[in-house]
This record gives sequence, structure tokens and C-alpha cells, in this order.
Amino acid sequence: MAYDKIITVRSRLDHCVDYVLNHEKTDMAAVLDYIGRADKNALPDGRSVLETAINCNLESAYQDMQETKRRWGKTGGVLGYHLIHAFAPGEVTPEQAHKIGVEFASRLLGDRYEAVVSTHLDREHLHCHILFNSVSFVDGAKYKNTFKDYFGDIRGISNEVSRAHGLSVIEPGEGGRHYAEWNAEAQGKPTLRALVRQDIDAAIASAYTMKTFWRELEELGYTVKRGPNIKHTAVRPPGGQRFFRLDGLGDGYTEADIQARLSAVRSGEAPPAPTGPSFHPIIQPLTPGRRYRPRGGIPGRPRKLKGFRALYFKYLYLLGAVPKRRPKKRAAFVSRAEIIKFDRYQEQFQYLMKNRIETADQLSMQYDALQASIDALTDQRRELYKIRRAGHGGDAITDEIAGLTARVRALRRELKLCVRIERDIPTVKEAVQADTSETRSVIHEKTDKSRPQRHFETGRGLSGGGGPGR
Repeated sequence: MAYDKIITVRSRLDHCVDYVLNHEKTDMAAVLDYIGRADKNALPDGRSVLETAINCNLESAYQDMQETKRRWGKTGGVLGYHLIHAFAPGEVTPEQAHKIGVEFASRLLGDRYEAVVSTHLDREHLHCHILFNSVSFVDGAKYKNTFKDYFGDIRGISNEVSRAHGLSVIEPGEGGRHYAEWNAEAQGKPTLRALVRQDIDAAIASAYTMKTFWRELEELGYTVKRGPNIKHTAVRPPGGQRFFRLDGLGDGYTEADIQARLSAVRSGEAPPAPTGPSFHPIIQPLTPGRRYRPRGGIPGRPRKLKGFRALYFKYLYLLGAVPKRRPKKRAAFVSRAEIIKFDRYQEQFQYLMKNRIETADQLSMQYDALQASIDALTDQRRELYKIRRAGHGGDAITDEIAGLTARVRALRRELKLCVRIERDIPTVKEAVQADTSETRSVIHEKTDKSRPQRHFETGRGLSGGGGPGR
């Protein structure tokens, strides 16, 4: 299945062409970064990108597009369109992905618009970038990007090409989904839609009739919108901002499908839950750190996590991120929005582990150290700018400036990560404390129930010998 997203380009068309053709990724640092990636799809000949030009030259694509605009006097407004044609992981080979992307672009744009097609291979999910001119070189007509164009031309042609190559297609009932949601489901990551399907499956397993099914959903915290005056039955998960139509959740989740599944449950012939997009644990088992052994060969215990690192490890456990220790039931105090942020919290946890940060003071010290490094590098870069403006140094100075810029950019990313950790700590701490309190309550309740109850009769002494003084 291919997913298409179109982006309007209103400025710096040259930058978009460079990005699509991967021109900004030619410096040594980027090459080394690419070589180090474990999930790259590089071809045997070492290529990490496949490129094709349509109705223009690959080397002069931007100039060709600009010449067309000048010829027809349409150099303003929308400059072009950037289409992303993405595939699910493992669905196609790099060559197949590029071939499908070129065929799709050729059929969509015909012999009217200049375009470049580039398939980037540095991601697990292959995707084509298609950048095309907004002005036709044939008659100067501007491409119109409307909903009709998308669903009639882009989606329609995409589905036709997908069918021709034996791929699944996006049916009309699956429309209206954001690329990020589609991409997350394609990679097995959690989405609100997948969580809603999970909860519906659980409600069906516990229900017997539609009435009890709705009650089960409401007990899970859902708001149900249905009735004779409601055209499309929809549900809203607890803490959610919007409703999800049942007929938009895929096969097996329309109201009629749910009734059929409940009927199968009553008859004892319940089929398995639909095998639609779902999510699986996306975080590999997390190891707390190195194991230390004392001298003498006596096996040592793993070093215990403390502070922020222990807090994050516990929180990832509550989110269901540790497969071997995943809680049987999602914690009620962890919102759906938080579950979607698996990657964010995993990145923060790994950063805390890597830098041995356990306290707020240590986090603050890390922030100050990063800021000091950034200040030093920017001062150094400023001096190099002065040298270059004076006409000295040549390419060597330019390369050194580029290297400093890359280092500053990486440090600023770390700086932002520290800020996010500081901002997220209260949320993480609150959830972990709530889970701890709930666990203690359950333990106390079980302890109380296990104690034998002693009963005493009023007016009788402990020895059982008659009433009070005669």
C-alpha cells in the first residue's frame, strides 16, 4: 500500500530541489552518519538514493523549472508541489519503490510538468519524493491542488499503480488519515486508532449483546455518540479530543460487523479479532546498564538504577514498553496521548542512561555544559566568518565552518532534549507515584482479606467466665 502526501511549495524552490535530490547530504559527516546506520537500504553498488527526471534534466531541474515560469510570466504564488509517496516496511524493494514512484509521477503529470523523482534509501520505510513545477511548460497552466484533484487524480492513480504492481490500496473508507498516523501503523507503532480498536476487541470479548457492548465501552471511559438522529456511530476514547467513526476503523469494526462478532460469541463460534493495523511493543528490552563483578569471581548483581533513570525505566514499563515485563493492563492514569509518545520517552531515557543523569542538578549541569560548548563553537565560527569575508582561507575555511555548524546543530538538539526532559519529569513522576500508591492499596487490601477475623461478644470477659461483677 502506498500513502501519498502533497505539500505546497511557496518559497525557495531551489532548496526543495536540493532536498529531494539529497544534495545537502554530501559532506563527510553525513556520509559517515549514513554508513553507521543499521537500517539503511543501500544498494549493492553503494547508492543511497535513486533519482529520475521527468520532462527536464536532472542536473538542471531547478533552472528548467524557473525558465518555464519566466517564459509564461508566472514566477510568483505557488512555486511547486512536493509529493511523498511512501510504502510500508518490507513491502517493496528499493528498485520497485523507485519504479512505482516514477510510473505514478509520469501518469499524474503526463507531458505537461517538469518533475524530479528521488527514492531515499536511508529509512526502514522506503519513500519517493516527487517535486514538480506548478507551471506547465506546454501552455503555462498552473496545477490546481484541490480535494477533487487529490482523491480523483493523486489517490486514484496511486491506487491504480499499486494494483498493477500487486500492492494493497487505500480504500475510500480509509481516507482522512494523517500521514504520521499511517506511517506509525505501518511501522507497528501505537496510534490512537489502534488503541481504540484494541479496546473495542476487549469490549466484544466481555460483552454478550450490543447493549452490554456499549456498557463495556463506557466503563472503559469511552463516550459513545449514536442514535436515530446520528448518521455515523462514533466513539471518543477517555481523554481524547475527537470522535472516531466505527465505519472508519477498518474491516470488522462497523456497527454491523460488531453485531456479527457478538453473535458469533453467543454461538460459540467467535472468530479471531480482525487482523487490521495494530501495534506491538516498539521498544526492545531495555538493559539497566553494565554488570559489575567484585574481585574474586563472585557474581555481582546488576547496578540498580536511581533517580531520573529509574523513574523513566518505570514509566516505560507502565507504557508497555518493556515486552518481558509488560503490565497485564494499561495503567488508567497513563493517558492515550502519553502512550503515543513511546519514542519520545525512550529517547529521553537513553539520553539519561548515556550521560548518567539521575538528579535535577545533574541535568542542569549538563545543560550548562552544552550551552558553554555552543557558545565556544559559535565564537570560533564567528572568527572564521571574519577571515572568509577578508578573502582568506578559501575552501578550507568553508569546510571548517561547515564542521562547526554541524557540531553546534547537534549540541542544540541535545540542549532541546534536556529542556524536554525537565518539562516532562513532573508528568513521569506523577504517573509512577500514582502506580506505586495503587499497588500499595492492592497489597494492603489483600493483606486485610487474608487475616483471620476475631469476633467478641458484648458483655462477656476475655476468659468467657460470666458477665461483669455480680
